[in-house]
Amino acid sequence: MSKIRVGILGATGTVGQRFLAMLDRHPQFVVTALAASDRSQGRPYGAACSWRLAGDMPSAVRSLVVQPTRPPLDCDVVFSSLPADVAGEIETAFARAGFPVLSNSSSHRMDDAVPLLIPEVNPEHLALLDACRGTGRGFIVANPNCSTVMLCLALAPLAARFGVEAVVATTLQALSGAGYPGVASLDIADNVIPYIASEEEKIERETRKILGSLNGGRVEPAGFAVSAQCHRVNVVDGHLAAVRVQLSRPAEPAELREAFAGFAALPQQLRLHTAPAHPILVRDEPDRPQPRLDRDAGGGMSVTVGRIAPDRVLGHRFVVLSHNTIRGAAGAAILNAELLVARGYLAGPGA
Repeated sequence: MSKIRVGILGATGTVGQRFLAMLDRHPQFVVTALAASDRSQGRPYGAACSWRLAGDMPSAVRSLVVQPTRPPLDCDVVFSSLPADVAGEIETAFARAGFPVLSNSSSHRMDDAVPLLIPEVNPEHLALLDACRGTGRGFIVANPNCSTVMLCLALAPLAARFGVEAVVATTLQALSGAGYPGVASLDIADNVIPYIASEEEKIERETRKILGSLNGGRVEPAGFAVSAQCHRVNVVDGHLAAVRVQLSRPAEPAELREAFAGFAALPQQLRLHTAPAHPILVRDEPDRPQPRLDRDAGGGMSVTVGRIAPDRVLGHRFVVLSHNTIRGAAGAAILNAELLVARGYLAGPGA
């Protein structure tokens, strides 16, 4: 079977580079088009991009000439890592031109017709795309905010087994979440910044959509309350959240641990290429998870849960960690695309 041809919007940025690293030698996808801002256009990618990831830039993309971020592109599907202030209009233009768009941007996440997808959590929300079948139009599938991904993965087995009534999450978010060059060194050195613009609202809204249910062609948000406080910390990669949760029925910490450790879902059943064997890993040490030690678990696609304990206010608490540019960004979109292929929503040339 010929591979599905991929175009990357925002290819020179941090998440764009992560897309390229993860798609290099992928069994289903091949990168054939790169697009970025005006200052990079018309130049070979190897000359236009300052590669910031460990290891070398994939040789297959070095000579690809960077194109404008508008249709058409020589590809079958578009992965977007564009900044939110420009992504909305550009992604819409590609969808209207017939391209499937896998978006890492926040611009369309709350649109009624856009699945906000975590394949292990809400694959049934892909039914929102059925209205596009046979129309010749493209569509947009969004992955959530990088902190929302880990929070929803941790909440999913609890919601299924015990029910969830309320959630409070306090995040400690890595510098790479701000892109490059990110936060000024004199602001973050010897410091914690207790504010990330729009982040708390994203987590609160997106969590309820992802864990909501389909109702008449739209998603009915989950009924429980979500409260988030977000902080930027001096860590390169790896977001961590301290979570307190009120469940619908009584449960012991050992039952929560069992729910986390035993969690597997559709991507694992389908053996999707980017899916980790264990979406949630549990650490029992009192000082884990830690970003430096645990962010690369499952190739960066597993989240790690620890410090499961009773809570005197909401009943239960735990800590969850994930790699924000892999599971929280590029890897999330790639896994979404693999599920789209498996479910027949995405195909290559001549299909």
